[in-house]
Amino acid sequence: MRDVGGHRRMKRSVRIQMVLMDNLIWVIVVAFFLINAFVTPRFATPTNIINILYHSSIMSMLVLGQGLVLINGRLDLSLESTLAFAVGGAILLTTRAFPVLNDPYIQIALTLLIGVLIGLFNGFCIAKLKINPFLQTLASMIVLRGLMLYLVPMSIFPLHRVYTYLGAGRTWGNIPVSVPLVILTYLAFHLLLQRTPFGRQFIATGGNPRASYISGVNVDRITIYAYVLAGLLAAVAGLLAAGRQGSVTNTMGEGMVLLAFAGALLGGASLQGGAGTPLGMLGGALLLAMFSNALNLLGVGVHLVYASKGALIFVALLIDQARIRWRNRLLHREQMERLGAAGAHDAGAVEAVRP
Repeated sequence: MRDVGGHRRMKRSVRIQMVLMDNLIWVIVVAFFLINAFVTPRFATPTNIINILYHSSIMSMLVLGQGLVLINGRLDLSLESTLAFAVGGAILLTTRAFPVLNDPYIQIALTLLIGVLIGLFNGFCIAKLKINPFLQTLASMIVLRGLMLYLVPMSIFPLHRVYTYLGAGRTWGNIPVSVPLVILTYLAFHLLLQRTPFGRQFIATGGNPRASYISGVNVDRITIYAYVLAGLLAAVAGLLAAGRQGSVTNTMGEGMVLLAFAGALLGGASLQGGAGTPLGMLGGALLLAMFSNALNLLGVGVHLVYASKGALIFVALLIDQARIRWRNRLLHREQMERLGAAGAHDAGAVEAVRP
């Protein structure tokens, strides 16, 4: 019984370490906040906390979109261009091509539809035509950004206040509407992935697509869903960006995709696929926002801030590799413990029946 009990204690310790590993980002977030609360002036004030949450909203949507694709075992470089093109395309179609559709609610629906269609196109090319995800989404990023530069040479403004409400509106307590929107979005996706059969299939497909296919899961369809959801979230990020700046510009979202990639990795997603949770990715997005906010409050130069963000991407890659090695080591140790316990049990049975 001691062996069995020891084995159970070992399994419990493995579970605890796995939980700690999956929620490591929140340990980092809390530690970073507490350090800056003492070191950085005005960092922990209520006004600045709301400011951090507000300015993290756009990146949060991109981090979640990138994280969903990473869970599927792939990546999406086109998210920043999708953010811009979904907004720009919807506004141009409803104000210049078809003025009869110039209604803010139609514009919002069309923005989301364009994001979904871009994701559907990427997902179809990757899942059905077997195009490399990096090359496919890189091509989409360049094409969409080029179209934005051509179609929107100058800013488009003003925008209807209904269209800008998600990015500029305020709710009770003068809290930006984008803050509860982000929280509810992350909570909905967390429940979808963790509490539904679709979510379990989604994660399993990213971790082991061959085994998922053998078990009857439509792997290609799951991949397409991942890119469709990423495109939808990028379009929502575009609505938030348009609302924040009150206009549409051809540089919207530029340079954000790599930071979204870093935020997803920091939040628990993995380059190997099949890992990560939306709540963990929310922690990654908040860490990115706090990092940038702290540097600005400390008066760090713009170029150094840019370099620091590059270093943060490198740190995210290191953490991803360390997490993979940690998980593999834990699983290997647990397997060896099981084999040892089984061997001891078989030896005891042989001794019991020996005359």
